[in-house]
Amino acid sequence: MTIAVIYGGTRDNGNSEMLTEHVIQELASEKIFLRDFNIEPIIDMRHSKDGFQERNDDYNSIIDRILSHDILIFSTPIYWYSMSGTMKNFIDRWSQTLRDPKYPNFKSEMASKKAFVIAVGGDDPYIKGLPMIQQFKYIFDFIGIEFAGYILGNGNKPEEVIQDKGAFFEATQIRNKLNVNKWN
Repeated sequence: MTIAVIYGGTRDNGNSEMLTEHVIQELASEKIFLRDFNIEPIIDMRHSKDGFQERNDDYNSIIDRILSHDILIFSTPIYWYSMSGTMKNFIDRWSQTLRDPKYPNFKSEMASKKAFVIAVGGDDPYIKGLPMIQQFKYIFDFIGIEFAGYILGNGNKPEEVIQDKGAFFEATQIRNKLNVNKWN
């Protein structure tokens, strides 16, 4: 079992990153900080006779990295009641990859994975973060990824999530689940 963590936060050591780090402590994982890459927005060419055009950015290098892993952890702050724009931009580009001849098996390769979502927000995230979790579920259902679980944490100011003992308890539970000796 190999793990890739896709961080969608724009702040170093932000709340969602802190909670995610608690999940993966002592587990081997590849960390991908989307903020460190240039990912151009999608230009929707699904209905053009020429199809999608190649973008000159870092997106494909990230796809190449995540395809080799079994478990994907999507870590994002809750911005305006959804995932961060950085994360959304990355996922939007999957539409292009689904039609990219360089990735003819993208959907089936992604369908072999399990995914977790870890998100932290400051405005009643246990309720107001649920539509975002549903959005991830729809995304995973469409692509065929098994949605293995999620954590919603409460925190707005730097390090505020540390006070959310319930979220850290859930993080420990997911870490135990990801432990290679306990994974089903």
